Amino acid sequence: MNIIVIVTDSLRADHCGCYPMCLRYNGQKVATPNLDRLAAEGTVFLHAYAESLPTLPTRTTWWTGRVGFPFRGWQMFEHNDYLLAEVLWDQGFTSALITDTYHMHKPAFNCGRGFDTVVWVRGQEYDPWVVDDVPVDLTQWHRLRGDDTDALWRPRFEQYLRNRSRFQQEEDWFAPRVTREALRWLEYIVKQRGIKDRLFVWVDYFDPHEPWDPPEPFWSMYRDPQYRGQDLIDPVAGATEGYLTPDEVQRIRSLYAGEVTFVDKWAGVLLDALRELEVYDDSLVLWLSDHGEPLGEHGIIRKARPWNYEELVRIPWVMKLPASWNVQPPPQVHALVQPTDVMPTILDALDIRTPLPLIYRAPQTTGTFPQDMSVSQQEIHLHGHSLLPLLRGEIDKVRDFACSGHYRQTWSIQNAEWRYHLFLDGSQPSELYHRPDDPYDQSNVIDQHQDVADAMELALRRWVASLRR
Repeated sequence: MNIIVIVTDSLRADHCGCYPMCLRYNGQKVATPNLDRLAAEGTVFLHAYAESLPTLPTRTTWWTGRVGFPFRGWQMFEHNDYLLAEVLWDQGFTSALITDTYHMHKPAFNCGRGFDTVVWVRGQEYDPWVVDDVPVDLTQWHRLRGDDTDALWRPRFEQYLRNRSRFQQEEDWFAPRVTREALRWLEYIVKQRGIKDRLFVWVDYFDPHEPWDPPEPFWSMYRDPQYRGQDLIDPVAGATEGYLTPDEVQRIRSLYAGEVTFVDKWAGVLLDALRELEVYDDSLVLWLSDHGEPLGEHGIIRKARPWNYEELVRIPWVMKLPASWNVQPPPQVHALVQPTDVMPTILDALDIRTPLPLIYRAPQTTGTFPQDMSVSQQEIHLHGHSLLPLLRGEIDKVRDFACSGHYRQTWSIQNAEWRYHLFLDGSQPSELYHRPDDPYDQSNVIDQHQDVADAMELALRRWVASLRR
C-alpha cells in the first residue's frame, strides 16, 4: 500500500466543487473537477477544521499528530518530535517531499526531515530566488498603503515580481513545476527501480496561496466583464476599508478562484499519472489544506489577523481508500475532523500501533563513540484520532468539538451549533456565534447567551489542560 498526500495551501472549502456551499462568481461555480473526481471515488469530510495556525504550525501538526497551538507557534521542529516521514522510513517506505512552499525551505526549519528525497521548487511569494537586478513595475499589480507598512511590503512585492519576471507559458508557473518534479520522481521510482509499493509521497502546493496571478485562461475565468479597476494580485494584508473598493475585493476573489481552478488542474495531472503508473488504486490518497483565506468577510484581506472565523478555519479534506480493502466508505462524513487526525489515520491504515516508541541512542559526554552509549526511550502519544472507524461505519464521531488556535493570540472552540472565540492577547472581548443561523460568524450573540459562552470556554480550557505535552 502507498500513502499519497496532496496539500493545496490556503484552499477554502467553499471554493471546492464537491462541497455543497461552493461559491459562484458571475454565475459560474468555482471549478475543481479533479478534486471532485477524487471525492466521487472516496469521501468528503464536510466539517474539517484547522487546528494550529497558520502554515508551519499546521505542518507540524500533520507530521506529529499532536496539538500545537497551546504550546508552540511558528517554529522549527523540536528534538523529540517523531515525524510521520521518520516513522514510515523505519517501516521501509520510499518517500519524497516535493513542494514550492518556501517557508518550509527557510534555514533551520528542516522540513525535509525523514524523507528520502526532497525537491524544493523555488520562487514562490517572497523567496529570495532571483537576486539579479531585474527592473519591476509595482504599479501594474500592486498597491501599497502609503503608511509605515510600505517599507516592509515594497521589497516583498519586488522580490516576487523578479521571481516571475521570466514566466512566459503556463508550465513556467509554480503548480506545473511542482507537478513535473513529482512526476519525475515517480517515474524514476516506478519505471526504473520497479517500486510500486510502500511509497510515501507528500506533494505540497503553495497555491492557491497569494500572490493570485494564474495564467490565462484562469486569470479571466471568473472576472466580471464589466470590471475596469486594477488587478491586485497580492494586496497588502490588512483592513479593506480605505484601501480597497468593493469591486476590487470582488476582483481579488475572482483571481483567487482562478488560482484554485489552476492548481486543481495540475494536481489532476499528478493524479492521472498515478493512475497511469498503476500506483493510484493501491494508495491511500489524501487531499487537504492547512487553512482557508480571508477575502473581506470581516473587513480584512489575507491572514492579517489571528481570527479563527469560518473563512479561515474551515478546510477541505477528501480521502480515497485503497481499492484492495473492498470497503465502501460513505461519500460524505459530517463528523468534526482536524489536522491532528492525519497521522493517526495513516498509521492505522498501515497497522502501526500507537503510542509510538521513540528510542534515543547518543554517545555519553565523557564516553567514546560508539562504545559508550546512553539509551533512553519514551512513548509518543498522538492527540488525533484515526478516521478509518468513521469510514467503516463503526462510530459516528471522533470528537464532540473542534478547537483552533494561534499561539498566544486566539483560541476557538466549536460544535455543530456554536463557535466561541477567546482572545488571549486581550485585543478584543470574547465572541460567540450561532452557526446554523450564522455560518460566517457575522453576528456576535454573546450578550444573549453568556451561559453558553462560559460553558464553551470551560470546555476549551479543560481540553487544553488535558493534553499531554
